[in-house]
Amino acid sequence: FQSAALLASMTIHDNIALPLVEHTRKSKKEIRDIVIEKLRLVFLNEDILDLKPDSLSGGMRKRVGIARAIALDPEIILYDEPTTGLDPVIAQGINELIVTLQKKLGVTSIVISHDIPGAKFISDRMAMLFKGVIEEDLPPDRIDSSPSPAVQQLLKAETKGPLTEDF
Repeated sequence: FQSAALLASMTIHDNIALPLVEHTRKSKKEIRDIVIEKLRLVFLNEDILDLKPDSLSGGMRKRVGIARAIALDPEIILYDEPTTGLDPVIAQGINELIVTLQKKLGVTSIVISHDIPGAKFISDRMAMLFKGVIEEDLPPDRIDSSPSPAVQQLLKAETKGPLTEDF
């Protein structure tokens, strides 16, 4: 989720523990151990367990959301605009975290993003959509040379502003 979809009324521990409580029969101690393990995987410490999401920075909230997403050890993670609203340094940190988790957990990541440089950094393949249709599906190092006018316009918009023509 773009906002990390954390429940404001719950602590960080309870947010991350939620899928474990709802979908497993693990003990409270096992759940706490898993929550701490997942926090460490996203480079956060257990000293935030009793805090509420509103007391964290945007980047920390995103990482807590990722910790909750990996709580049940999924095979696939869908990220919806994971760097939206973050400054470029924090956004790059989130991109690096996604790549790290892909390697450490052997998880497939599907990332929906308007951040072309970030998508190139994360991706093995990039599918570029235009009006709901896949215009291009290439390795990131080949996307810039796509012959598709729509893709070229999208790439141009990345650096020059809003789309023009019929795009």
